[in-house]
Amino acid sequence: MTSQEFQQIAHTIPHLPGIYKYFDAQNELLYVGKAKNLRKRTSSYFTKTFTNYKTHELVQRIRRVEFTITNSEADAFLLENSLIKQFKPKFNIDLKDDKSFPYIVIKKEPFPRVFLTRTKINDGSEYLGPFTSVAKVRELLNFIKQNVALRTCKLNLAPTNIQKGKFKVCLEYHLGNCKGPCEGKQSEQEYAEALQQVRNILKGNIQPVIQHFRSEMSQFASNLDFEKAELLRKKIEHLESYQERSVIVSKHLSNLDVFSILKDGDTAYVNYLMVYNGSIVQTHTVRIETKLEENEEEVLPLAIMQLRETFNSLANEIIVPFEIDFAVEEVTVTVPKGGEKKKLLDLSVKNVNYFTEELRKKKILQLEGKSDLQKKEVLYQLQQDLQLIEVPVHIECFDNSNFQGSYPVSAMVCFRDGIPSKKDYRHYNVKTVEGINDFATMKEVVYRRYSRLVKEEQSLPQLIIIDGGKGQLSSAMESIKELNLESEVTVVGLAKNEEEIFFPGDMESIKLPWDSESLKLIRRIRDEVHRFGINFHRQKRSKGTFKNELEDIKGIGKSTAEMLLKTFKSVKSIQTKSTDELAAIIGLSKATIITSYFKRESEK
Repeated sequence: MTSQEFQQIAHTIPHLPGIYKYFDAQNELLYVGKAKNLRKRTSSYFTKTFTNYKTHELVQRIRRVEFTITNSEADAFLLENSLIKQFKPKFNIDLKDDKSFPYIVIKKEPFPRVFLTRTKINDGSEYLGPFTSVAKVRELLNFIKQNVALRTCKLNLAPTNIQKGKFKVCLEYHLGNCKGPCEGKQSEQEYAEALQQVRNILKGNIQPVIQHFRSEMSQFASNLDFEKAELLRKKIEHLESYQERSVIVSKHLSNLDVFSILKDGDTAYVNYLMVYNGSIVQTHTVRIETKLEENEEEVLPLAIMQLRETFNSLANEIIVPFEIDFAVEEVTVTVPKGGEKKKLLDLSVKNVNYFTEELRKKKILQLEGKSDLQKKEVLYQLQQDLQLIEVPVHIECFDNSNFQGSYPVSAMVCFRDGIPSKKDYRHYNVKTVEGINDFATMKEVVYRRYSRLVKEEQSLPQLIIIDGGKGQLSSAMESIKELNLESEVTVVGLAKNEEEIFFPGDMESIKLPWDSESLKLIRRIRDEVHRFGINFHRQKRSKGTFKNELEDIKGIGKSTAEMLLKTFKSVKSIQTKSTDELAAIIGLSKATIITSYFKRESEK
């Protein structure tokens, strides 16, 4: 559908909240989205110039638009989530979580059994969970067996069978693990009370179980049945010990859901901590494939919705690292600045960082665990695919990084024999470039790197990868030519979105098969330079070593400067804004200070 074709139907789309659906020529659903203003949102797809290849591809395929009006943004959000789960459109974000989670089932039958299962059947049974670890489930079941007497046999304990005396107690009864309901030694009411203790234990709610056992212990002691009272005392000690081993965050917090997100290119990772009665009872991290340049603010609400549904969360407060549009009734969204909730959020961030680091290590181990011959086979394949003169046993890759259009830095990673050589990694603070200029930045760092290698008479890489496409590749080649290294090294550019490889001066790119070992190695190198650069950038920001022109203005602090940069992307853009536009973000007083400052600077 072209822009002109869309304009012919645009007047039929209302300025109201709702969801929209895009279909292709075969009437296949391509994408589902939500909008505060349906006409404005759908029009943006046909009026903007998209740099993302996937967004461009989506727009090219659209042949039909459908929409559904909702009463509110909250209703639109819920409907969007429901439709994405139902139809799984190919251009919507994809939550990669193919785990089959274990549950603990309380079977619907007389004197219900309690056991582990991975399959939920609509048979009226009660399923508790899901849980993220089978080992944790087995530990819980073993703990329950030691403290709550339940049957484990598969006998049909219908009242008529018990009355007829069909069954005899087994060894479990004599060991004290079962109270013999098969012979009528335990009533259904007593058994139901035991099941309630099981539910409490599985929810991490240990205190009511302890109180129940204390009440029973006092009763036995009053009846001079000290043997049974002593047995219950030991169980209470066991329960208290188990409670102390739980990850207790705070006795002052009730039920919370905590989420953090880390985005790396087209992939986002979301960590979830479920807090029940002040204790962390679940933790899980999922990987999400983004399709259309969705930012963290767009990805996180959908991930939260799916994770809460998966783990049957009823918490009425969620903790997140930034403000999000999560319009769900009776759920409070909190962005903590300090205190116990901030500590929880920091723990979630720690978990998501650990998860991504482990994934990165696994990727590296794909080559590290291989023999020299297997490593060489990948490099020989890369040499053949890129038609290199030499086998690329030494590869270096460069990437630029900035924050909201400010604070440029660069990073270089080095791979030898297909695996990282971390002692050769380098960070670069940009010295000669003012403002954000990726091309000039790339020229500077490439020159600094290889002028030093030449000066120190060190070996040069066989392959240099410039992450950023044709423009940055050309800039890098300017430095290579200045150093007279054109015949010494091969330099290629890697387009960020399409994974196309460009050689200097070539009009056509090379597209390697998506599942080829060569491209997999290039992806690992690219992911590693992203990780290395982003971590450097975070360290710089956390240490407060970045400073921009806004912070030099008297009366403007770091938080105000970052708020403006996040909104307007660069200092240059802020200079063009009116006082009213700035006031909408930071208030009239500070906005006046900034516009007055830039006016004085322009008059100098």
